[in-house]
Amino acid sequence: MTRPTDGLLDGLLADLDAESGALAAVVERAGDQGWTTPTPAAGWTVATQVAHLAWTDEVATLAATDQQRWDAVVHQALADPDGFVDAGAHAIAAEPRELVLARWREGRAALAAALAARPAGERMPWFGPPMSATSMATARLMETWAHSVDVHEALGLEPPVSDRLRHVAHLGVRTRGHAFVTHGRTVPDGEVRVELTGPGGTTWAFGPDDAPERVTGSALDFCLLVTQRVHRADTDLVAEGPGADAWLDVAQCFAGPPGEGRSPR
Repeated sequence: MTRPTDGLLDGLLADLDAESGALAAVVERAGDQGWTTPTPAAGWTVATQVAHLAWTDEVATLAATDQQRWDAVVHQALADPDGFVDAGAHAIAAEPRELVLARWREGRAALAAALAARPAGERMPWFGPPMSATSMATARLMETWAHSVDVHEALGLEPPVSDRLRHVAHLGVRTRGHAFVTHGRTVPDGEVRVELTGPGGTTWAFGPDDAPERVTGSALDFCLLVTQRVHRADTDLVAEGPGADAWLDVAQCFAGPPGEGRSPR
């Protein structure tokens, strides 16, 4: 039985499609020359960034639809845990540009359909803990935006900013404990209130209003930090309390080992 209509998931999938479409438009305008431009990720061009998104969408679709093929992917990952993801991106990036773009376009459409068809309440396997369709859609939007930041920077453009950043901010807040664990540190006790200024000047608030600690600043800077696209010193974020302060040093909303982060400008 497929799930009943889920307004939250439907909205997330629409925002994911919009975020992907915005990046696709930038890549199309950049043409063949922009395709081979190096990005801030060492050894990755614009082509590699797009190829990585295509690869991950395809793998996520397998996780949502085909247990046997997903198990084969996990087996390959265990054989080369450090290089598996990069190898997938580079293999796709070696294909002609138009084929890569078509593969990405078809892959993200297939993933959206697979997530929309997931039974209500059923989690799907992933490289970390199992995820709901809603969580997967949020994670894919976060990663699409983060790699879009890399592409924009490579092409000399400002990072993309829209109200869709709220999904990234939400994930950044939800993964506070994960960030400490990933870095081998104890999660501080106590709640943290996060108040961010969104693109339109409205305040996005997360956590209890009476929390003993607080993080404030722009939503863009917070999202750049939790996706490790900026050094903390180059943000306007303010932490009140030792736990909040420690969090901004290790913030990371994506799965896997601690990221390398960025050097101060």
